[in-house]
Amino acid sequence: MQFQPTKKSLRKHKVAQWFQNAKLGIFITWGPYAVPAYAPTDLGDISEIIYKYGYGTYLKHNPYAEWYVNTMKIEGSPTQTHHQEIYGETASYDQFAAEFNESIKNWDPESWARLFHQIHARYIVLTANHMDGFLLWPSKYPNPKKENYYASRDIVSELAEAVRAKGIKLGIYHLCVMDDTWNSSVIQTSGDAFAHVPQDPEFSAYIDDHYYEIIDQWKPDILWNDIGYPPYGKLYYILAHYYNTVENGVINDRWLIFSKRLLWLMKFRLARRVADWAQRRAFKKGSAGNPFPVLHDYRTLEYIVPDKIMKEKWECCRGIGRSFGYNQMETEKDCLSVPDLIRLFVDIVSKNGNLLLNIGPRADGAIPEIQLERLLGLGKWLDTNQEAIFDTQPWEIAGGLTSEGIAVRYTQKEDALYAILLAKPEQSQIIINHLNIGESTTVIMLGDEVPLEIKTEGTNLTISLPEIIEDTPAISLKITPKPK
Repeated sequence: MQFQPTKKSLRKHKVAQWFQNAKLGIFITWGPYAVPAYAPTDLGDISEIIYKYGYGTYLKHNPYAEWYVNTMKIEGSPTQTHHQEIYGETASYDQFAAEFNESIKNWDPESWARLFHQIHARYIVLTANHMDGFLLWPSKYPNPKKENYYASRDIVSELAEAVRAKGIKLGIYHLCVMDDTWNSSVIQTSGDAFAHVPQDPEFSAYIDDHYYEIIDQWKPDILWNDIGYPPYGKLYYILAHYYNTVENGVINDRWLIFSKRLLWLMKFRLARRVADWAQRRAFKKGSAGNPFPVLHDYRTLEYIVPDKIMKEKWECCRGIGRSFGYNQMETEKDCLSVPDLIRLFVDIVSKNGNLLLNIGPRADGAIPEIQLERLLGLGKWLDTNQEAIFDTQPWEIAGGLTSEGIAVRYTQKEDALYAILLAKPEQSQIIINHLNIGESTTVIMLGDEVPLEIKTEGTNLTISLPEIIEDTPAISLKITPKPK
């Protein structure tokens, strides 16, 4: 169908089946902030900080290295202290752009594409710009506030060509309401975040032009907008153009229009306090980002996983550690282990979600060893277990427990139910409760196609496992036909 630039028409769009089936995407957060590569790690991840301490404390102790341009300006913040100690009190952020452009000369996009293909990722989302305003492509609409403020290589085009050659879908991220080159005021509260949105119609036109350029030049499979859209922008026209241009394209849910009325309201202290409270409540309830999206194909939850199956398609976006951009301060204790990453991924898929797992490359494009180890570990597990993950749907329930207390997560495909054990059993037999199977049921363990011995007692299914099972964080059992 042809979509019109109206809310009513745009809301008729449905999330594409490829996205329903994709399950695993790779977020790539890369820019000049990879040069200082610093953020504090002392208070936890974003959801923990906002819920426990509030938005103001989160911004001062921001664990996101890609927010360096703002955090370095907050008086008394760990990032400001670090910046002054390493670069000097008068050093500006601008020097990092030149260093970044020098560092990317040896970047190899094909090596990234090979890695993403090896670990079975179905799509990527690249940050084409972030709040520092630096662009990863030589736009026809350059930044009028800062000359030559873009990457010396066309990173977006080079990576798009490399990943699509491997059959991987392309997503492009744009942060378009916070741009330090248009408004360099310091964001210290959620109210400041609203006030930071430029009120200049020229800024809205600048963002509109970028989105039209992105759509027409790369026809991305995903438009991944962050936070919201500026008040004078032509959002409905842009999304109608996108849907009419890119068949099976999808958008996320962070398109809140920062209307002039909303921005005026944020001038008042009470309104800002309400905004802070709403953010904490949103994180507590697992609805980070825009809690009431008007336009979207799927929901995005940041560092949060719901406790049950979500009817609406959703995506968990998070880093391997606490940051999206590369943070040299992160250690093993700040990062998911390979087993925890695999179990998190299975849990997300069982609840109708995709995992958009972030990598933060170094300035030269090298993927840090901690991150690379996790990616390869997940990919190795998927070599054996991908059948239980990709192209599946949630079952009647997300999961349960075996008789010995091992967590189970369920997925289904065609006539098969997959019961994924989130630990290696210590005993030779397991009992899964509440499975009403028939006499002709067979159970196999993925990676070992020999049918397993089973017996039933009521709705309890006893499964005799192979004598030797390699150490693994999760075991996938295929049950056919699936229980009625």
